[in-house]
Amino acid sequence: MKKKIPKFKTEVEEQEFWSKADSTEYIEWGKAKRMVLPKLKPSLKTISLRLPEAMLEELKLLANKRDVPYQSLLKMFLSERIEKEFKHV
Repeated sequence: MKKKIPKFKTEVEEQEFWSKADSTEYIEWGKAKRMVLPKLKPSLKTISLRLPEAMLEELKLLANKRDVPYQSLLKMFLSERIEKEFKHV
């Protein structure tokens, strides 16, 4: 029998609890099912990135060919490369 998950008053209280608790004492992960949460938006952080002007112009040209904003194309490129790097580790 697994331990009962306590009720939390705030999200901060819940985060504090799970940062110290062993979830396997509370949840039977073998019975867990994958879920897709389509309306869940990832947390975003704005950054400043300095690029050579020529690189930025080339990125904009590629984005224009694909009919997407250049920032979105840059995120796609970064995502693909990060995934590739993790597969080679």
